[in-house]
Amino acid sequence: MPQLNPGPWFSIFLMSWIIYLTILTAKINNFKLQNEPTPQSTKKEKMHPWDWPWT
Repeated sequence: MPQLNPGPWFSIFLMSWIIYLTILTAKINNFKLQNEPTPQSTKKEKMHPWDWPWT
């Protein structure tokens, strides 16, 4: 049964994963965001109590 012979398909499977892990991940990791995130301010806003209209 040819399905049990791992020779032809296992090398293709292994090479495709090697290509994926080396080339494609390097291209994805080099991607730069167009809008760099800005740091949020650490100053907290003053909390205002909620005025319940029914009380």
